[in-house]
Amino acid sequence: VQHTSNANPPAILLTVDSMLNRDLLTKNDLNAIYPRIKQWLIWYNTTQTGPQLYTYRWRGRNDSNPFQLNPQTLTSGLDDYPRASHPTNREYHLDLKCWMAFAARVLQRISHRVTFQSKRKADNYDFWVNKLNDFELLNKYHWSPKLKMYTDFGMNSKHVSLTRKPRTHPDEPQSSLTRHTAATPQWGPVDHLGYVSMFPLMLQLLPPDCSQLGALLTHIHNPNTLWTKYGVRSLSRTDDLYMAYNTEHDGPYWRGAIWINMNYLILKGVHHYAHTPGPHANQAAIVYKELRNNLISNIQRQYYKTGYVWENYNDKTGNGQGSHPFTGWTSLVLLIMAEDFQ
Repeated sequence: VQHTSNANPPAILLTVDSMLNRDLLTKNDLNAIYPRIKQWLIWYNTTQTGPQLYTYRWRGRNDSNPFQLNPQTLTSGLDDYPRASHPTNREYHLDLKCWMAFAARVLQRISHRVTFQSKRKADNYDFWVNKLNDFELLNKYHWSPKLKMYTDFGMNSKHVSLTRKPRTHPDEPQSSLTRHTAATPQWGPVDHLGYVSMFPLMLQLLPPDCSQLGALLTHIHNPNTLWTKYGVRSLSRTDDLYMAYNTEHDGPYWRGAIWINMNYLILKGVHHYAHTPGPHANQAAIVYKELRNNLISNIQRQYYKTGYVWENYNDKTGNGQGSHPFTGWTSLVLLIMAEDFQ
């Protein structure tokens, strides 16, 4: 059971944003949802903040479980995606920061619509929106020039493994695998290239002419890290935790598999930058065309082969895996086919 102080991604705002783009929300709709979304985001901004102003931290990470290789972040929706190996209250998370920047923009849009229709004085979110979408602040807290990628920051060790205590007697029961840290964790960028690294691109927080955009597009298109013939994998295959079990019995979930919800958001971001003038537009257009084709082709192929659409897809074979039939986020393939990214 999740504690009420712990938040999940405000992903429903993607739908609200899309409905605003399509002018599908009536005056009554806007008046009904505006105070609720406003209060919801105030709650986020007072309960999920990080150690620095305009940083954010997912709650609910548990460092007391000795059987997990990397403490899970279930609240983020990315479950076993690798985060800082040693959770602390000082850490802060890139994806939640990006969700909040996006949410502030959506709230501002709703406020303007409500104000226009009611002719009352607008709530002013300009300062909050500008700060959360400030490119320099994003880079200050989340960009690693050395790694050339956006990251979480926290206490992290690359030398963590699951080990088993040796038996002291042949008849002694075999012990469970427990976490062992061979090197002291250090404060700094959490070096795991994958879906979290792409959130500034997914939610279109980057200026079209920045070098960081070019770096992310290069990471996406690199077959040695994230790129496959079937879609973008969730975690770089060069990562120490790529396809690693998180406990003795919990197989990898967000550690290499291809997820269509994240690929849709990547495509949405790449499509935006491919159609926005800038030095990376051609690169984005190439990535967009190839990624869209790979996703559609593989999902169709697996459907003809098995009769199902799947929860996620294997990054080596393209085979469907996980829950099936799964017409949740995998049905986003229809929007991908229609090139509908509104």
